[in-house]
Amino acid sequence: QVQLVESGGGLVQPGGSLRLSCAVSGFDFRYYAIGWFRQAPGKEREGISCISISDGPLYGRTYYADSVKGRFTLSSDKAKNTVYLQMNNLNPEDTAIYYCAATAPYYYCSGFFQGYDYWGQGTQVTVSS
Repeated sequence: QVQLVESGGGLVQPGGSLRLSCAVSGFDFRYYAIGWFRQAPGKEREGISCISISDGPLYGRTYYADSVKGRFTLSSDKAKNTVYLQMNNLNPEDTAIYYCAATAPYYYCSGFFQGYDYWGQGTQVTVSS
């Protein structure tokens, strides 16, 4: 069974940084994508970043929403089956529950954020002085 577990959230001051982790297990597909989403109180869930995971030509492809581009960076450690979201220059508008998710087989990372069938439980990020 596919499992995704987020960690690394917490309370940080404006301008600070956090690194979120998404540990993936039970996923035997060779071509898929990992996406990061967030949902603030009273807001719809928003796709903010994703990365393609495969041995094919799209391996490592990333996408960043305009709201986080230049501040957030995705990376992956294939040996640890973990994707990281480095978040810098955080502001109060970044406060939300952050979720990672995995796509169905053969989907790849794009700004359309399609095909995410497996989800983690979320981790809270609060940016406040």
